[in-house]
Amino acid sequence: MESVIRGLAVYAFLLLVFRLAGKRTLSETTNFELVLLLIISETTQQAMVGYDQSMTNAFLLILTLVGCTVTLAWFKQRFPVWDRVLDDIPTIVVENGHMHKDRMARLHVDEGDILESAREFQAIESMDQIKYAIVERNGVITVIPKRSR
Repeated sequence: MESVIRGLAVYAFLLLVFRLAGKRTLSETTNFELVLLLIISETTQQAMVGYDQSMTNAFLLILTLVGCTVTLAWFKQRFPVWDRVLDDIPTIVVENGHMHKDRMARLHVDEGDILESAREFQAIESMDQIKYAIVERNGVITVIPKRSR
């Protein structure tokens, strides 16, 4: 039973940490972030397993974590407020070339991030060519260009 409680506690803690860290934390991982994620995974494993490294304990923890994920997915589907709490909603950060700096700051997105996404997917070079830039739920920035006249 201790393993289940440890697994649930670590799951809840990591969910909170990554939710507070923002959408962009895991959308496109840099080398630094990958190393950090590997260290977190090793620390998490030690926190959940403790001294019991048996196959039974491993299976129990896997079932606990998958069960948590399935349960949260069910809650998100059944109660829309949980969906917004856990995953947030898509957020418009640029409208008709105008940057919403407050939203950008909250999401840890800067002008360079938006323009990089605009160049990568739409061959857009400047903010005034952007109708909308939206930070999606998964942290990816979607850019909708203004129509040419």
